[in-house]
Amino acid sequence: MIEIEEHKRERAIAVGLYTHSKLKAQAEEYLDELKMLADTAGADIIHSLLQSKERIDSATYIGSGKVEQIRQLAEDEDISLILFDDDLTPAQTRNLENNIKRKIVDRSSLILDIFANRAKTMEAKTQVELAQLQYLLPRLTRMWTHLSKQYGGIRTKGPGETQIEADRRMLRDRIGVLKEKLEKIASQRTTQRKGRKEYYNIALIGYTNVGKSTLLNTLSDSSVFVENRLFATLDATTRMVSLSSTTPVLFTDTVGFIRKLPHHLIASFKSTLEEVTEADILLHVIDTPHPHVEDQIATVKNTIEELGASHKPVIYVFNKIDIVKDRSIVHELQTRYTPSIFISAHRGINISGLKEMILQMIHAGYEEMKFSLPHNAYKTLSQLRDFVEIVDQQYDEEKIDIVIRVSMKLKERVEKIIAPYIKKKKSEF
Repeated sequence: MIEIEEHKRERAIAVGLYTHSKLKAQAEEYLDELKMLADTAGADIIHSLLQSKERIDSATYIGSGKVEQIRQLAEDEDISLILFDDDLTPAQTRNLENNIKRKIVDRSSLILDIFANRAKTMEAKTQVELAQLQYLLPRLTRMWTHLSKQYGGIRTKGPGETQIEADRRMLRDRIGVLKEKLEKIASQRTTQRKGRKEYYNIALIGYTNVGKSTLLNTLSDSSVFVENRLFATLDATTRMVSLSSTTPVLFTDTVGFIRKLPHHLIASFKSTLEEVTEADILLHVIDTPHPHVEDQIATVKNTIEELGASHKPVIYVFNKIDIVKDRSIVHELQTRYTPSIFISAHRGINISGLKEMILQMIHAGYEEMKFSLPHNAYKTLSQLRDFVEIVDQQYDEEKIDIVIRVSMKLKERVEKIIAPYIKKKKSEF
C-alpha cells in the first residue's frame, strides 16, 4: 500500500476556491502552498485556477462551468493531474473524474502521497499506511481496482458478499493490524523515555521547512537529513547536547506541521508526536522572512493545542535572520512573542544565545539542596560534581557541609546517592 513507484513528473492544474471576497488573499496563499506540495510530490503546476463562489458546489466543488474549463484545458495541454486545495467528498471526486477524465487528487491525498514517499523507517511507514487506509475507507465506491489485488493473503471474499463489502472488510482488518503495531511502537517509545527521564527533553517544533533539522545539526554537530522541500523529516530524531558541563539535554526534531494537515495523519503519527507532549520545553522554530510568518505560527499553535501540549514552556526561535531585509520585522515579532530569540541555524548566528536562553529556562526549575557528607565520601562528592552544581562546601573536623543546585529531574538521583549518609547520625561522621 505504501510503496510508491518512481515515475516521471506529472503535469498538473492546481485548483482553489474561496466563498467570500475577504478570503481571496488567504486562498491565494493556500494555493501557493499547494504548488510547493505538488513540487515535493513530483508534479509540475502548469496552470493555477482560483474559483469564487457563494458556496461550495455539493456535486463538483467548483461548479459545472469551471469543471468544463478544466476539462478542456487538460485535454488541450496534455495535463494528467488535477489538484484541489481542499478535501473533496467521495461524490465530488467521482463526479469530477467522470467529467474531466483525469486523475483527481485533493490536498489530504497529496500530503499522504508525500508522506508515503518520504517514510523510511518501519514506524513511519506503518503510520502513513494507516492514515492512507483510513482516508480510503469511505472512498471505496470510486476505486478502479479491487483491494484484493493489493492485499493478497488477507481473508477471501465470503459467500454472498459484494466486492465492495469484501474490500471494506479487508481494509478494516488491515487497519486493525496496523493499530496493534503502532500500540507496540508506542509502548517501546514509553520504555525508551523511561531510560532518559533524568535528562531535560526539548522538542523542536514548527511549520514544515523552517529549518528544524538544520538547527538540530548545528546544536549537536550531527548530520540529520536536510532538504529544502516540505516534509523532509518524518521520523523523530533525538540527539544529546551538552549545554554546560553539568547540563546534558536531549533535543528531538519532529515532523513539520502544515495548514489543513489531515486529521488521520495526526492520529496515525500519535506515537511520534508524543515526543512533543512528553517534552519539558518546546523550541518553536520559525521562518522569520516568510511572507506569512504569523499564519504559520498560528498553525503550529493550533496543532500544539490539538495535541494537548499548549501548557508546555515555549521559546520562539526566529530562524533565517541572516536573510531578513526589513529589520523592523524583528522588533515587531520580538514584542509580540516572548520569550524569543533570533538566529540563523545555517550560519550559526546567535546559537550561543539560544543555548543560554534554554539554560536559563532549565535553571528556573532548579532548587537548592543542603546536606552533609563524611570526609571519606570523596568518591560520592566526585560523582555528584559530574551532574550537579556545587554552590558551597564547608569543612569542619567531623564532616563536609554541602549546598548544591539540582534540577527536579535529577533530585531523586541525588537523594539515592546521598541516602546512606543522610540516614547516619552526625556522631557517626
